[in-house]
Amino acid sequence: MLIASRPATDPELAALVVAQQRELREADGGLDGQVTVTHDDIHYLVVVDGGRAVACGGVQSLDADTGELKRMYVRPAYRGRGIARQLLTALEELAFQRGHTVVCLETGTYLPAAIGLYTSCGYEPIPVYGEYVDNPFSVCFAKRLPVAA
Repeated sequence: MLIASRPATDPELAALVVAQQRELREADGGLDGQVTVTHDDIHYLVVVDGGRAVACGGVQSLDADTGELKRMYVRPAYRGRGIARQLLTALEELAFQRGHTVVCLETGTYLPAAIGLYTSCGYEPIPVYGEYVDNPFSVCFAKRLPVAA
């Protein structure tokens, strides 16, 4: 398994984002406002297993101190192997390298596996922020990154 940086224009990354959004629409009943595009201001990582892109995630800067995790997704056939936990660790390292001291994220209340992953990795609930404020299905979390010694 390899975790590598990919540009927003990468076709394998785009396919993962489309699959993620399709799955989310099925889980939440098709809420409006979900997009299937990548963004140039997000730094993406892709997990490659056996030559196939099987997971993705990104870090977007909210401000100098805070990075937001975006588009974290593992293809269903690859779940239960610890890929999400390894990707989350790599995304935290990427946020740290980009100078962030805090990482935050939004997920849906209807995604208990995601919530379980984040809380087991030290993320704590925070008030819903930004574009998520008016979404009754949003829940947000944050984690302070360790300070370099």
